[in-house]
Amino acid sequence: MKIAILGAGGQLGQDLMRVLPGDVVGLRRPDADLTQPDSLSAALRQHRPSIVINCAAYNFVDRAENEPDVAMAANAHGVQALAAVCGDLGSALVHISTDHVFGADAERRTPYVETDVPGPVNVYGRSKLAGEELVRSLCDRHYVVRTCGLYGNHGQGGKGSNFVEAILKRAANGSPLRVVHDQQCSPTSTADLARAISAIIGTTVYGLYHITNAGSCTWFEFAQAIVRETGLAADVAPITTAEYGAKAHRPAYSVLECGKYARLGLAPMRPWGEALRDYLQSRQA
Repeated sequence: MKIAILGAGGQLGQDLMRVLPGDVVGLRRPDADLTQPDSLSAALRQHRPSIVINCAAYNFVDRAENEPDVAMAANAHGVQALAAVCGDLGSALVHISTDHVFGADAERRTPYVETDVPGPVNVYGRSKLAGEELVRSLCDRHYVVRTCGLYGNHGQGGKGSNFVEAILKRAANGSPLRVVHDQQCSPTSTADLARAISAIIGTTVYGLYHITNAGSCTWFEFAQAIVRETGLAADVAPITTAEYGAKAHRPAYSVLECGKYARLGLAPMRPWGEALRDYLQSRQA
């Protein structure tokens, strides 16, 4: 079985390269660019993979508010071209999506299940939701995987960092940490997500999945745990989303219930705190 990974240079892509079985081809942006449909098609037709995993995306949440066309070009139009090629080749497509497809229900305080109606509150979320819908309509053999708050040993691709590394850097520099305490989510280790993706593609149970580490916290609580686990003496204080003043709106609650994944009987996703502890220990090693 041949598997092609788009966005193989990012943190999830590199963890997938490490754990996937069989013949795995890592494609980076110069090899297969979502915004260049002809080169994308040529690369996939050259390799003719059985499965394509799309880790590539435009994921600059705040910047997307000022450049919606750029976000849509990668996250919707590029994904449309990708899904069409996969459908033509008969390749199964694993498409990585996001908790940002939710957020419109400001009163929500129970985890979202796969059958809940999405309602994004920012341009990034709308572009990712459009990509999901195109995958489902153009490629019958698909796994759409929504996840949240990714962090991994290989950084975050073009963004160059992730939340954990940003907190550690500011704490090491003695900078005060002001972190939002009114956004609830489920931070997820890319190492754990990669193993889960490897497991689901071993089935033929296609469709939409929510996959995150178990449990939930606010970003402030996540930052507290990072500082506590590393023993850094850092000033961590809670602030509101309004005080933080980001350009894009964020979901106040975007915890995902991983029901479909659980029903497959695979190894359960471990608690986010345990995954974070392992990440920090491996990072120090």
